[in-house]
Parts: sequence; structure tokens; C-alpha cells
Amino acid sequence: MTIAQNDSKAKFVTGSTMGHVVSMTVTGSIGLIAVFLVDALNLLYISMLGKEELSASIGFASTLLFFTTSVAIGLTIGTSALVARALGRGDRNEAAKAGGAALLLSAIIVTALTLATLPFLSPLARFLGATGRTHELTVAYLQWVLPSSPLLAVGMGASGILRGVGDAKRAMMITLIGAIIAAILDPVLIFSFGLELKGAAITTVVSRAAILCVGLYGAWFVHRLVRIDGLKSVFQIALPFLRIGVPAILTQLATPVGNAYVTIEMAKFGDDAVAGWAIIGRVIPVVFGVIFALSGSIGPILGQNYGAKLYHRLYETMRDALVFTALYTVAAWGLLALFSQQVAGLFDATGLTGELVVFFCLFVAGSFLFNGALFVANAAFNNLGYPTLSTVFNWGRATLGTVPFVWIGAHYHGATGIMAGWGLGSVIFGIAAILMCFRVIADIERKGAGGSDGPLPEVPATANSPFTSAKAAL
Repeated sequence: MTIAQNDSKAKFVTGSTMGHVVSMTVTGSIGLIAVFLVDALNLLYISMLGKEELSASIGFASTLLFFTTSVAIGLTIGTSALVARALGRGDRNEAAKAGGAALLLSAIIVTALTLATLPFLSPLARFLGATGRTHELTVAYLQWVLPSSPLLAVGMGASGILRGVGDAKRAMMITLIGAIIAAILDPVLIFSFGLELKGAAITTVVSRAAILCVGLYGAWFVHRLVRIDGLKSVFQIALPFLRIGVPAILTQLATPVGNAYVTIEMAKFGDDAVAGWAIIGRVIPVVFGVIFALSGSIGPILGQNYGAKLYHRLYETMRDALVFTALYTVAAWGLLALFSQQVAGLFDATGLTGELVVFFCLFVAGSFLFNGALFVANAAFNNLGYPTLSTVFNWGRATLGTVPFVWIGAHYHGATGIMAGWGLGSVIFGIAAILMCFRVIADIERKGAGGSDGPLPEVPATANSPFTSAKAAL
């Protein structure tokens, strides 16, 4: 039995919260950015074939695949939160039961969703604006890749377990190994075997299978945090898991809904516009993968301290996460602006496609100051017993913060106006989410009895708390 199996101590309830934020984010971002980088290289290889319809088809397919991926992310949030809370309470047995049941439920839910979606791929692609040869390629790509969604869901769930226990390095290896395999296979299948789009799809499936295997090894065999004690145990975990997971899924689904609307509007300006949007969709996670990793990394930190009733550390964690977000985003935006032409040139983006990429780098990338704040606030809501709030704010961003801004931008300034509207919508909801987040944390500290899966019951407030000042300021 390994040291990891015997170690039941909650890692994040002591030590510097900034240290935990940085270490979890850095290790998480390495694997995450590696996956996104390979995804970007995938599109780069396809663009090198000189067929605009191939790049556009990946853009349409990615929009639809984002829905199943978002469901998997939401379920991963529920998995990580339950495991982290149980460990924070010092109950490793409960953590293992939660991990096992959550993975099984994730597999069932995503498999059912995949089977329900497969018959409707053609009308869904047409709804997004894909036509002619681009439509055929989009459907074909989805038919190859979509059935592998359950593999990704369970692999991501295992990563959530590892983050819940604080094993950031092993969680990093899950995605890093998947990315390495994809990086090797992609050029071989696309160019050497001449499989083009089909080669990219096969690579994605193999990479997801690797993510599943590595994830289960770490969560099940190293940490022993995957155990299923019969259906009764699964049913016992199902309600608290779904109480977090369902709102988290709804939260995650908001983003692909908003992106789908952007894709529909872009399609009105032709394949060049959709190709530009597809390139931007690959650049964003590579450049801002650290921010995505941050939102996933602070969840276990908050969850363990919530379970241990160390309320002052919730405030410290949020403060440190926001400081980290601001510093990183400003630096990344500056580099994108400085090398905007080179980024467009890397993808051979010319005409409207190149114009969109450059416009994003110069102006729209700065909106991640507010997108990042929204991500961090949503992670807090999901892990502190208020997942409905993350749903409200993310759907607000995807609807009220997207549709009117994008429509007005498209009407007056075309495709670049769409990008400007998409970026501006994040400002309002990013600020509002952070303000509400500190109100929630202040309320949690005031009510004082942590460890439940929902809002906390009423108890006397703790005197001289930083949350009292935070709430008063809000």
C-alpha cells in the first residue's frame, strides 16, 4: 500500500492559501494547456491542407462537442466537491464511496446523452449554419468522436478525485499523457496516412482512452478513492452528487449555448468567419488555460476548508485567486496584442479570418479579466453549497450577456462586431458574480455550521471576522 493510500489528512486546511492556489493552478494548467495546445495543433494541421471547409467543419463540430464536454465538466465538479468535503471532515471512507458512485453515475449519464444525440447530428449541424460539403464533414467528424464522450467523462471524473485529495501532479499527468499521445498521432494520421479530418478524429478518441486509463489508475489504485459498495451506496451518494452536479452541468452548458449563438451569427458571414471563430476558440484555451485551471483548482481548496469549517481561509483563497487572475490575464493580453499578426500568420489566417484573429488579440482578449472572475466565482458557488448561483450567473452571461451584445455588434460592425459584443458581455456578469460570491462567503461564516451539501443552518456569527467587513462593504 502506498503512502497516498494511507494519507487521510486534508492537504489544504493548513499552509499558505496563495501557495495552494499557485501550486494547484500551475500543475493543473500544464496538463490542461497541453491538451488545448494539441487541439490547436490539430486545427493548424487541418488548415495546412488548404481546405477552408475542413477548418470550418471542426469549428461547427467543436461547438456541438462542447455540450457533452460541458456535462462531463459539471459532473467532475460534483465529484471533486464531494470527495474534498469528505476529506475535509476526515472521513476517507466516505470520500472513497463518493468517488466510486460519482464515476459510475457520470458514465451512465454521459452515455445516455451520447446515445440520445447521435441520431440528430445532421439537423444540429445544419442548425448551426453548416451547409454543403462543410455540413457533411461536420457530421462525419462528430460520428467518429462523439461516442468517446463517456471515456472522457470518467477520465475527467478521476481527475476531479485526484484534485479533491490534493494530488495535483498526478491529476496533471492524466491530461498531459493524453496530450502527448495526441501530439504524436495527429501529424502521422493526418499527413503520413492521408486521413485528414478522419485522422484528427481518431487521434481524439485514442487520447480520450488514454485519459481514462491514467485517471482510473491514480484515483482507484494509488489513492483507493474509488469504491462501490453496491447499488444502495450509489443511491445514497446520488442525491448529494446530483445536487451539485446538475446545477454545475447547467452552468457549464451555458457556455456552449452562448458559443452556439456566436457560431450561428458568424455563419451568416461565411466559412471565413466561422474559421476565424474556430481559430480563436483554439487560441483562448491555450493562452488562458491557466485561468481555466485556476477555476478548477480552487474548488478542492475551498471544499476542504469548507468541510473543516475554516471560514477565514475561504476568504483568503478567493482573494488570492482573484489577484492571480488579474496578474496573469494582463500579462497574457499584452503578449497577444504584441504578437497578434504572428498568431494570425501561424494559422495562415488571411482576409476576414485573419482580421478576426487580430481583433481578438488586440482587444477582446482583455475581457478575460472579467471572464476569469466569473469562473472563479462559479467555482466557489459550486463548492460552497450554492451551485444554483453559478447556474444563474453563467446563463446570464450566455444569454443577456451574449445575445444582445452580439446581435448589435453583428448588425453594425459585422463579424468583428460579433467578437466585440461577445467580449463586452462578460464585464457586467464578471463583476456581479464576484460581489455576490463575497456576500455568500460572509453569509457562510455568519451562519457558521459547515459541512452540509446545501446552504448552512443558522448559528451565531463569529466576531471580528474578515467576512463581516466584506459583507458590510457589499
